Amino acid sequence: MSEVNAAPKNARPNVGDVVIDVQHLTKKFDGRAVVRDLSMQVKRGTIYGFLGPNGSGKTTTIRMLCGLLTPDEGTGTCLGYDIRTQTDKIKTQVGYMTQRFSLYQDLSVRENLEFIGRIYGLENPKAAARAAIKRLGLSGREQQLAGELSGGWKQRLALGACTLPSPQLLLLDEPTAGVDPKARREFWNEIHALAADGLTVLVSTHYMDEAERCHEIAYIAYGELLVHGTVEHVIAASHLTTYVVSAGAGVLNALSQDLTGKPGVDMVAPFGTSLHVSGRDAVALEAGIAPYRRRADLDWKKAEPSLEDVFIDLMSRAQDNFK
Repeated sequence: MSEVNAAPKNARPNVGDVVIDVQHLTKKFDGRAVVRDLSMQVKRGTIYGFLGPNGSGKTTTIRMLCGLLTPDEGTGTCLGYDIRTQTDKIKTQVGYMTQRFSLYQDLSVRENLEFIGRIYGLENPKAAARAAIKRLGLSGREQQLAGELSGGWKQRLALGACTLPSPQLLLLDEPTAGVDPKARREFWNEIHALAADGLTVLVSTHYMDEAERCHEIAYIAYGELLVHGTVEHVIAASHLTTYVVSAGAGVLNALSQDLTGKPGVDMVAPFGTSLHVSGRDAVALEAGIAPYRRRADLDWKKAEPSLEDVFIDLMSRAQDNFK
């Protein structure tokens, strides 16, 4: 597992700055380890992104980190509370936004928020709802039924509901699935504003552009935390050398098949009208692609590996825990 290089190897943040600090978490279902020996820290005000394939253990990890699911092995704290013995205290300070819209479809925007305010025992639910509506740009839609909102507006309403009681930790489980790019950008602008005020955010996502908006990311595959740190660190830690090769129509597919499995070539992936060709051993990669670089119909350019290149490479090396 890679370590963030922004601090000395054994350095740990100040206790007051650490929201989550867990060691060696393992969780099994039906005898199969969904998460294995996971250790990590998350600092206050951090937007921490979890990436990985479906079934990789992202959601299980997030639920263990904040006391919503008890690990079979391992220890740790969340918001200063023990994740095994003080889960009730953790839950009162956590906002959880699921992928599926879970508010009342037949209540209006205002009614949903006021109801949530009363559930959490807020002193003035109506005032809290008005403030949330203004903050999230829902003004003018107060009386609209939640079930009649578009995906982007539902997303805003759900975010308003889970942040209404002012939680210290916000969990977002693939929150922008099926939402248009403009609404996604506005959503992330709001998340960064909340983090700037000290809210810590854990978010699972499949979108590379969203991963790049996180302060730190972690890639989980088949229950194992393979790498974590800033985006820049994760890319550098991959030690990938990448070439982008362009060609005319019909050429790239045959080239992809030829290059796949060649010594030194660890990843070949199509990107529009080009291929990304990467390897972890720069010398071996150069030798493997040398015959193809002499072809006049191919245009080769060396490039920095993208985050997606890194994740495709990590995925190709991960061992499926269903087997």
